[in-house]
Amino acid sequence: MLTLLFDFTDPNQAIAWHPIDDRVMGGISRSSLRRDPAGHAVFEGTVSLEQKGGFASVRSIPGELGLAGAEACLIELRGDNKQFKLSLLTDDGFDSLNYQASFTPKGNDWQTLHLALADFRATFRGREVTDATSLDPARIRQVGLMIAARQADYFELHIRRICLG
Repeated sequence: MLTLLFDFTDPNQAIAWHPIDDRVMGGISRSSLRRDPAGHAVFEGTVSLEQKGGFASVRSIPGELGLAGAEACLIELRGDNKQFKLSLLTDDGFDSLNYQASFTPKGNDWQTLHLALADFRATFRGREVTDATSLDPARIRQVGLMIAARQADYFELHIRRICLG
C-alpha cells in the first residue's frame, strides 16, 4: 500500500517547501522549489563552491508524514543526471538528524525511483552518524531534497510525486 506524501500536480504543494542552502554557513548557493505550469514541481538553483559552500536544499514544513511499516520511498521524477539526496527527518527541528539516500536520475524521461528505507543513512551536517538509531518510518515529519558532492553549476530536478510504501 502506498501513501502519497506530496502530489506536485496540486498547485499548492510546492509552496509548503523552503530553501536551506549553504548560505546558513556563509556560502552563496541558491535554490527553490517552484511549481511548473506543466503540472509538477521543479527543484532548481545554482551550487557554488565559493566561500566554503557547496550544497543547496529544500525542505517541507513539518507535519504528520509517517507510515508504520513502510519499506521504501518512491519518487516520480526526471532530472539532469546529477546526484541528489532525499532526506527524511523524524522531528521538527531545523538543524537535526537527517536520514538520507542518494539517487541519480537517468536521462530526461519521467521515472519512478524506489529508495529502500533500509538504505537511508543517518547524517548530521553532512557527516554520517554511525551510532544513530535506524529510521522509523512512522515518525517521519519532514522531507527534503539536496544537491551536494561538489557539483557546482545550475541544476534542475522535476518531481511529480513522493510516496511511502
